[in-house]
Amino acid sequence: MTIFSRLFTAFGLVLVLSLGAPMASAQVNPTESSVTEDSLFEALGSAPVTGRTTIPDGKAGYLINDQNKSWAVLQGQTLHTISIWAVIGMVAILALFYLVRGKIRVDSGLSGHKILRFNGVERFAHWTLATTFIILALTGLNLIIGKSVILPLFGEATFGTLSTWGKIAHNYLAWPFMVALVLIVLLWIVHNVPNKLDMEWIKQGGGLFKKGVHPPARKFNAGQKLIFWSVVIGGAALSYTGIMLLFPGEAGTAADWQFYQTIHALVAAALSAIVIAHIYIGSVGMEGAFDAMGSGEVDENWAKEHHSLWVEEVKSAKDGDSKQAATPAE
Repeated sequence: MTIFSRLFTAFGLVLVLSLGAPMASAQVNPTESSVTEDSLFEALGSAPVTGRTTIPDGKAGYLINDQNKSWAVLQGQTLHTISIWAVIGMVAILALFYLVRGKIRVDSGLSGHKILRFNGVERFAHWTLATTFIILALTGLNLIIGKSVILPLFGEATFGTLSTWGKIAHNYLAWPFMVALVLIVLLWIVHNVPNKLDMEWIKQGGGLFKKGVHPPARKFNAGQKLIFWSVVIGGAALSYTGIMLLFPGEAGTAADWQFYQTIHALVAAALSAIVIAHIYIGSVGMEGAFDAMGSGEVDENWAKEHHSLWVEEVKSAKDGDSKQAATPAE
């Protein structure tokens, strides 16, 4: 047997033994250009890819964890779909409602006489909360659907700049959002305690679906109370989970951080849909509604139709002040 025959036989024997080896001994050279993430996970099974680190945080040595793949699918697909449909679905419902019902008019017509509904402090708290939430919602939405929607439309440079500034805005505007949230709780919680009137308002659909129907309500009706508590509870959830995302060291394990991120995204999607409905009713959906947060004064006929008991309270308070002022001091 020649030396070439012996080498060929030895090579064949090595090849057969390597093919017959168990899968657990599979090796992957991470420096090869043909290595893919799937082949790496197949070779490693469920074990994480770790490295060596000299810094105190031992978790920094984890490069890839197979258990994170399910979270990546949730983040990149499920939350992506939910966020899109929450916004598009609400816009579609409101568009259909507008086509069927039209703009909700003041049945008795505008009187031209104004009544103060919200003072300057209340409007400041509302607009601070509203503007910061809208910016936070848009920048947060970019983090979820930006790569699939904005990047293909505007290119890498625009998407990169927009994402960078959006992240900065998202991180810093969270704080005035939380301050405004606390402020509206202090200002309005006393007016948003549920009562028996709310059930009657709900039974009549708030007068939104039928002309001439105006269930009695105080300063806030049942619909506004639902908005209020949705914003308060949802805003508190966004605030807490947002702080955990800003300071992941306080969140606990990687699984805890992923949990907070998922809750943050789901609450943001739901609250965005609710706020879109609120914006619609407070602007194009109802005649005279925007004035409440615009100038702070609303038409008296509008107030009588939508908040009749509140108008009576305001007039009683004014009459009481007038009588007290007219009574001469002894």
